[in-house]
Amino acid sequence: MVEAVQSFSASTGKGKNVGLWVLQVVAAAAFAAAGVAKLAGAAPMVATFNAIGVGQWFRYVTGVIEVISAVLLLVPGMAAFGAGLLVCTMVGAVLTHVTILHTSPAIPLVLLLAVAAIVWGRREQISSRF
Repeated sequence: MVEAVQSFSASTGKGKNVGLWVLQVVAAAAFAAAGVAKLAGAAPMVATFNAIGVGQWFRYVTGVIEVISAVLLLVPGMAAFGAGLLVCTMVGAVLTHVTILHTSPAIPLVLLLAVAAIVWGRREQISSRF
């Protein structure tokens, strides 16, 4: 009985790890693409940040955060930190869509939930460093 529980626990842990890695790779690709588009000055990104009204410097800051965080999502032991940065970024994005842009926050909300799941699933990375 004990062996069966240990075996199930080990297989569940392995499945969780694989699932988190898949989520991390998908999130990293999405945030790297968005960050590069911001840094490259893609017209829709420039227009969005004009509409926000903070200035184009904020587009660069957001793009750098997204690219660095995307890389951190792929570095073993650092995914929780990259995801944590992205949680903050996506909370801001959701609030911006709702209060300033008056557009649907669906995409940033889905991304927020994805990176929040990564933070939760990799929370031992944070607790082991502090």
